[in-house]
Amino acid sequence: MQKTVQSALPWWRFGHVWLVLAGPAIVIVAGFFTLYLAIRTPDPVVSEDYYRQGMEINKTLETTSGSLAPAVQARNHAATGVPPAATASPAK
Repeated sequence: MQKTVQSALPWWRFGHVWLVLAGPAIVIVAGFFTLYLAIRTPDPVVSEDYYRQGMEINKTLETTSGSLAPAVQARNHAATGVPPAATASPAK
């Protein structure tokens, strides 16, 4: 009886090994790309007087409420189906 010895193939010759290693390798590359983006484009810093700026925005919104009245009336008319009451008095 003669025995034949088959030489074992190296590990990198099997496709399943590359399939298993591809997942973690892709995650590592994506992590470095995310790090690159984070270093290249830093987040803007919030200004020190953010509260005052917010209060100023609120004041400007309060003063322009009259200009939004037609839009509010139209929205209410569209939602209810009832036309808004006339705000102007009839001419005498």
